[in-house]
Amino acid sequence: MYPEYMVAPIREDLTSAGFEQLMTAEEVEQAIKAGGTVLLAVNSVCGCAASKARPAVKMAVAASDKKPTKLVTVFAGMEQDAVAKAREFMLPYPPSSPSIALFKDGELVHMVERYHIEGNDLNRVVDNLQGAFEAYC
Repeated sequence: MYPEYMVAPIREDLTSAGFEQLMTAEEVEQAIKAGGTVLLAVNSVCGCAASKARPAVKMAVAASDKKPTKLVTVFAGMEQDAVAKAREFMLPYPPSSPSIALFKDGELVHMVERYHIEGNDLNRVVDNLQGAFEAYC
């Protein structure tokens, strides 16, 4: 767990862009099972979250004609139950922070793992997400 004062600005990076911060396992389950398309960003304090994951999800959503119905986020290393529940929905993919998942009607339809983020150019991550929005939203 990190001190809240350290993560508050990192949380705000996504919440100020329209993402809802999910704090409990129940909130995660309700958001994903609510229907429609749900983009879930697993946020993190790491450098690739700051330089690629958060900018990519914000850019992809802002620039896409087709968008997820709901934008949500959980914070790795903080709300452990919420993150654990999110990762249950992301199976069979292993835990990865940061990561980005797209759900449609409660089912995982697209997954961007850390190695897709860390090992890629920002624009490729954006293109990856926009392609998923086009296919599923």
